[in-house]
Amino acid sequence: MADPEMVEGAALARVLRQAGGAEILNTLGVRLSGSDLVTLLLAAFRTRAGFLTPADVLRRYTEDRFVAPAEAGFRRLRRAEDLLLSAIPEAYELLALAPVAPLGTHSAVAGVNQNNVLATVRGSEVAADPTNGLALEAAVRRRESLARDGRSAPPVRLATLQRVIRAQRFAGAGRFAHFSLLALVTAGRDTGSLGFERRYCGEQLNILCTALEAAGFSTIEVAMTVLDPAAAPVAEAARAALADRPKVVVRDDPDRSGSRSYYTGWCFKIAVVLHGERIEFGDGGFVDWTRRLIGNRKERLLISALSVDRLAMALE
Repeated sequence: MADPEMVEGAALARVLRQAGGAEILNTLGVRLSGSDLVTLLLAAFRTRAGFLTPADVLRRYTEDRFVAPAEAGFRRLRRAEDLLLSAIPEAYELLALAPVAPLGTHSAVAGVNQNNVLATVRGSEVAADPTNGLALEAAVRRRESLARDGRSAPPVRLATLQRVIRAQRFAGAGRFAHFSLLALVTAGRDTGSLGFERRYCGEQLNILCTALEAAGFSTIEVAMTVLDPAAAPVAEAARAALADRPKVVVRDDPDRSGSRSYYTGWCFKIAVVLHGERIEFGDGGFVDWTRRLIGNRKERLLISALSVDRLAMALE
């Protein structure tokens, strides 16, 4: 199988030769201002659209995985959304995020490969992860609150349901080009002795487990990974927070390989067992996004998300 990066490099080299050389990439990516690039791209796509016929559009509709309807029907998705929303406490403000985010949101903030994000010609990108959008809003609110209240600024709790698009190709069941996620973020200040982390890890996990219990699952699995030995008390606090839930099985996952460059300190995955099959629904953990967005080393952020589509397709 060919290396994707080598294929992409060969394809780019071919396109650059056809476009007159590598200088065009420098012109489009660096020399033109953002507004001038938008003007040029709008003209280019307006020209291309002018050559399209209704038959061309219909053919593209049948071939483009980004525009196909969701595999789960609307009623099943709506039922899943209602179940998830019923578990969100009033302490979390529910937002209706825009379907697009500023260009670079997913790569500059979350370290996602820009090739996996659907960029637009207007200097934005289609939402690929609602926790990124919530993090931007949380950073704005935390910055304003810190300026007004200083160290006494209260934590920010936000939640949303958002349909997102991811450009990378995945194989296997339950892998979609576009899907909905329930997302939670809690942003606040380091209170010492991992106080923030120990309190809110249990809070978010309980919300997610409540949602899955409401959906009727009898066995819920939370697999926790301690990425930094100093964060071991966070895992202990999370385990204690779930101790009174007989349907929840908590286990350690020290060998988790993915997301080690994404999360900091502690993270988790959450799954259910249905008809003897383990179905992974989401994950979460601590990230440094608000710390870098605000430029304050004391800022802390916990994120988590559950797949609405996978839940909808698992419901009887």
